Parts: sequence; structure tokens; C-alpha cells
Amino acid sequence: MNFTLYPAIDLKDGRCVRLVRGDMLTATVFKLQPAAQAAAWQAAGFDWLHVVDLNGAFAGRAVNGEAIEAILKAVEVPVQLGGGIRDRRQAERWLEAGVARVILGTVAARNPHLVKDLAIAFPGRIAVGIDAKDFRVAVEGWATASELDAAELAARYADAGVAAIIFTDVGRDGTGAGLNIEQTLRVAAAAPDVPVIASGGLASVDDIRACMATGRIAGAICGRALYDGGISPKEALKLARGGGAPLQDRN
Repeated sequence: MNFTLYPAIDLKDGRCVRLVRGDMLTATVFKLQPAAQAAAWQAAGFDWLHVVDLNGAFAGRAVNGEAIEAILKAVEVPVQLGGGIRDRRQAERWLEAGVARVILGTVAARNPHLVKDLAIAFPGRIAVGIDAKDFRVAVEGWATASELDAAELAARYADAGVAAIIFTDVGRDGTGAGLNIEQTLRVAAAAPDVPVIASGGLASVDDIRACMATGRIAGAICGRALYDGGISPKEALKLARGGGAPLQDRN
């Protein structure tokens, strides 16, 4: 299985930020403008970018549209976009603008028929985002917890033709606590034919090794560890593309 690393560009008020556990009050603002950061990740060798409109996730509509459009103009690598995409019109807008793949989170929990219709209309370009607190699905920018089990939601899309499922453990996001491999695999088991991407807490290359060792997790979102220098893009990409020592061989 190919393994893909997705550097994250989270947008708040037009700036590139990182949050802790999805709390907007914890935002760390980084120096580079979003388009410049996107270009930097492309230059570092990443094959995809993961962009989230944080304000949009709370508002239910695009808020950082100008920054997203600037990113699309600045890079040639494919971009997957999430945050506030709640209806067909918004999804189509971004797909027509050049986004390679839209991520549907809140609407995936609330309107599965729409997600499935979009997956048919835009094959390979619709992903489902499952954000969970204690394995219960969180919606509306992670502000609202539901009683829906993350694996149950994944199972709804097992045969829907979605391009990927991105599973985020909200409790680990931005903390450097390490990816929740066990919960990610539970989601993957519920949708065995869908590529599953792990997110939330990636701290070191050992997290990448652990994902790859499962033979089932197709990728991972890299956020704070990249920005803070905990992970070297060169080392991470070498490992993801088949280089580097196995997990058990590292001290």
C-alpha cells in the first residue's frame, strides 16, 4: 500500500495556525502567509496538501476563501480541503476552483445521501472526515459532540465510493501525544475497502512507522510536529516512500 503524508495548513482569520484539541483560543500563528507555506511544503517534496478552513468549520460556510484561492494558485500539487463545506453548492464551488478533493465532516454525519450523491458525481474527489472525541463523532468544528460511534459512521460509507476517510482523534490533535492507531484501525475495519488517513497528535517519525506497519492505514496528517521542527520533511518523506529503518530497529 502506498503511504502519503499530508502537511496541514489550518486557516484562521486568513492566517496559518495550529490549535490544541480544536480549541480556537489556543491558536498558534505562524509567520508565513498560507500561500507561502503551501509553496514551502510543495518545495519540500510533499505530494499533497491538507487545508482546513477553521473559521468555516464553525460558520458552516467558507470564511477563508481568499487564502484558499491563493494556495491553489501557489502550488501544483493536489489540495484536499475541509471546513464548513455543508452543501452541494459549496462542494462544487471548490472542486471547480481546483481543489482535488473536498472533505465532508458535519454533513457526512447528518446527510449521508448528499455525500453519496457527490461521490457518484465526482468520483475520487469526495472524502469523509470523521472527527471523534472518545470515539464519538464531533461536528460543527468539533464544538458539538454526538452519540454516533466513529466506526458506525465509517460503515455508512464503506460502499459509497468515497475516495478516503480521514479519522481525527480530537483529544490528541495538536498535543504531540502520538496518533491513535488503535482507533484509526477500528475505523478502517468498518470500511475495509476505503483508504483511511490518520490524524491528530502525530509527533515523530515513529508515528509514521507505526501507521505503515499496520498495512492498512493509507496516510497521515502532519501538523504541529512539522511546524515546530519535531519532524524533518526529508526524513519523513524518505520513510513514507519506503526508506528508513523499521520501527523495532530504532532506539
